[in-house]
Amino acid sequence: MGIRAVVWDVDDTLFDYTAADRAGMRAHLAAEGLLERYGSAERALALWREVTEAQWARYAAGEVTFQGQRRDRVRVFLGEELGDAGADAWFDRYVAHYETAWALFPDVLPVLDALAASHRHAVLSNSSLHVQDRKLRVLGVHDRFEAILCAAELGVSKPEAGAFHAACAALRLAPDQVAYVGDHPLIDGRGAADAGLLSVWIDRHGVYTADDAAAGPHRIASLAELPAVLGADTRFGARPTFR
Repeated sequence: MGIRAVVWDVDDTLFDYTAADRAGMRAHLAAEGLLERYGSAERALALWREVTEAQWARYAAGEVTFQGQRRDRVRVFLGEELGDAGADAWFDRYVAHYETAWALFPDVLPVLDALAASHRHAVLSNSSLHVQDRKLRVLGVHDRFEAILCAAELGVSKPEAGAFHAACAALRLAPDQVAYVGDHPLIDGRGAADAGLLSVWIDRHGVYTADDAAAGPHRIASLAELPAVLGADTRFGARPTFR
């Protein structure tokens, strides 16, 4: 029956998380008087990214709660044994700066418009519904999606097949009728493919190696290429540059 729905990752797929995180943390460190504490702003930002990825991996593996990984990011980054209230307050101050930098990638609205009549849409994120629901509302695209599913509430996260199958069940479609679009070659690309969905991995900056290309059957550099991958009858889109 072909692909009838697209399920989307959010961070670094629809939403430019990396740019917002960097801008928000730079502003936060300046406000906290910590910008030069780590030798340079770039070293501080690189450390924050490293700590974030490590603690997020622990959360994805079920070793810590969503709020717990936030607190541990603060403690490891600062090298201080803060209590929960202190860590929460520090993270909340960062979030205030981070949210001022929120933005969609420029190719998001054109592709959602192009596929609005031909495909149904949903979201599957490894974050929490509290975070992603609000984010999608602030970004003005919440109503584009029939369902928004997040790992914190599902109790299972990508790349586990159960997470992808939960999204398919929410749409009442079989996996082979659903495409998944995400930015991570393993968590999104290989995970969706192994779960039986049409896997579309967006590698916007070409930062991954050639070995990562095997993660899923379709690799694109821009969402402008997505309608062609889906075989959608639209006037939007370019031929995929990666296969």
